[in-house]
Amino acid sequence: MNAREHEFARKIAGALDRGTRDLDRGTLAQLAAAREQALAGMRSTPAWAPAWAGQWTGRIGGWATGARYMLPMAVLLLGLMGIVYWQTGNGSGHELAEIDVRLLTDDLPIDAYLDKGFDSWLKRQSR
Repeated sequence: MNAREHEFARKIAGALDRGTRDLDRGTLAQLAAAREQALAGMRSTPAWAPAWAGQWTGRIGGWATGARYMLPMAVLLLGLMGIVYWQTGNGSGHELAEIDVRLLTDDLPIDAYLDKGFDSWLKRQSR
């Protein structure tokens, strides 16, 4: 905190102290008891456990856990299997590999690659 913030905090504390001077002893005793009760709750040592541990302790082995987490996982796995099948099943990978092999093994001048009609020539040659 910088000096400005300290000064502001002192002003707030002073205003709060002046406000409590006008209260009767019964109200001040109730406020003190409430403060002590709040501080006692804060002083207790927390249990050392992960924050999410309470969520799992009551649900392990339950139907809700299985359907809630296994169903999305199954959908995800089926989707990934579909993508792999589609990528390997349509043969486009083999066509691209053949084009690459032809480009790398053919003796073409560099100007052929820069030519606008090179794509059409390549498609005619691959048929």
